[in-house]
Amino acid sequence: MKEIKLSSDAIGREDIDALCEWLRQDPIPRLTKGLLTVEMEDKWANRVGTKHSVYVNSGSSAILLLLAAYEQLLGFKPKVVCPAVSWSTDVSSPMLLGHDVILCDCNMEDLSCNLLELESIFMKSNPDLFISVAPLGLIPNIELIVKLCDYYNVKLIEDNCEAMGSMIGDKMLGCFGDASVFSTYFGHHLSTIEGGLINTDDSQLYNILMAMRSHGWARDISPAAKAEHEEAWGIGGIDSLYTFYYPGFNVRSTDLQAFIGLRMIDRLDEYSKIRNRNFMLYKEGVKDNMLDISQRDNEFVSNFAYPVVNRNRDKIVTALMDKGVEMRTLIAGSIGMQPFWIKKYGERLFRHADLVHAYGFYLPNHQDVTEEDIERIVKIINGRC
Repeated sequence: MKEIKLSSDAIGREDIDALCEWLRQDPIPRLTKGLLTVEMEDKWANRVGTKHSVYVNSGSSAILLLLAAYEQLLGFKPKVVCPAVSWSTDVSSPMLLGHDVILCDCNMEDLSCNLLELESIFMKSNPDLFISVAPLGLIPNIELIVKLCDYYNVKLIEDNCEAMGSMIGDKMLGCFGDASVFSTYFGHHLSTIEGGLINTDDSQLYNILMAMRSHGWARDISPAAKAEHEEAWGIGGIDSLYTFYYPGFNVRSTDLQAFIGLRMIDRLDEYSKIRNRNFMLYKEGVKDNMLDISQRDNEFVSNFAYPVVNRNRDKIVTALMDKGVEMRTLIAGSIGMQPFWIKKYGERLFRHADLVHAYGFYLPNHQDVTEEDIERIVKIINGRC
């Protein structure tokens, strides 16, 4: 019986062969961050539709770096709203930076934040940042989210680590907010082994990100911004090489990975079409799902994995595993029930996120999943509901 894997590496044999050929150059090409990183950043910024992109070593580092850069830009520790249904580092990153964190319940249509509750939080708590997550590539009502953030003066971060290629009209998720993050981890839509990207149109934020990515120095920021820093602090000559204007990290990736990334970006449309086809087949085939998942008019869902919430989850999951189908619980469930949250804030209960936590799981969807695979998976699920 064929095993159906939850994820499949987007990196193929042809990519490894091309990488080996590149490495055999004489002299050996630069492997640390260099010109290929810049080329990949420019190509990804153009693909998403933003002015800037910053390549880092993971999607989680992208979130951490972006939040730390916003703290420098704003001049204070911001209050952050995070979805209860998200990934752990969406919430742990602001916690580790000492930011106040507020959780918001999800909805049962696209698993993003419940907008009525979100607006209530905006009114009562006056937050500074909102991290909007597009779980599993499902599309939040981003245009209404933008309006809410504009009205309440909240900076909008889009976490699209699971949503590469999801579109509204001709615009890709990632160009609606003040900044966005993506992941190129193994098994995601595109892979550079490990990696993450931050996109933004804000040039001031971009320069802070570029400095903080590399220790806090000014070597990678724009010449104009570098000159401003040097004039303001009276820095010149050799001292400029080891002068640090921001408290920084080292979350750079490598040109070796950027070489792979440049090849990957060209495949996004192809892989997204397969994921969308599979998404629609799952949507039509799975009969008993507490989620009312939809692809709204003018939307294109580049689905990372297909979510199901069903009270018979344990029976269904056992049947799937017995038949060689790999699956997982639905992302991190509710963050309000995760130990790291409970240790700091105590358990937080939600109407919808708790259902996701108790009864949610997700199904394989990637470029190697076939229509026959989905037919087999759907039969197993429907026979156990």
